[in-house]
Amino acid sequence: MQISRDWATPLTIGAFVLMACTGILMFFHADLGLHKEVHEWLGWALVAGVIAHALANFASFKRYFAKPAALAIIGVFMVILLGSALIQEEENGKGGNPGRRATMAVLNAPISDIAPLAGQSAQALLADLQKAGFKVESPSQTLISVTGPEQPNQFKALAVIFH
Repeated sequence: MQISRDWATPLTIGAFVLMACTGILMFFHADLGLHKEVHEWLGWALVAGVIAHALANFASFKRYFAKPAALAIIGVFMVILLGSALIQEEENGKGGNPGRRATMAVLNAPISDIAPLAGQSAQALLADLQKAGFKVESPSQTLISVTGPEQPNQFKALAVIFH
């Protein structure tokens, strides 16, 4: 199958404009509505567009891997990618993502301590979590002991609590 520049390039340009705009809005905390979700999910369109564009222009594309300056620029971004995966945010004290630290504080708190934050009694919260399918036996359990380490379960429980 021949990949056409007629659609690969516009796909790349359109997806890039979308990613750039939503990324800048999120950076400045000015995102509205579904910008974050659009950015995350339609980022795949940028990936597809770049792959298609690279394949449609393969002869030109592969020449960049013979140029020292191009390799240095690509290398810098690979080092940043590797570093961002290896460097952990500080979990205690100052530093790190405050939203993540707040979420971890709630997940590690006993359900009885979370209830006032949600404006509910501990027993009502316990019943809501059980109704949502979580095996919780006591308000003294931490939320993370109920959800386990899986983020989807954690977010589901948080959605039940802070509905």
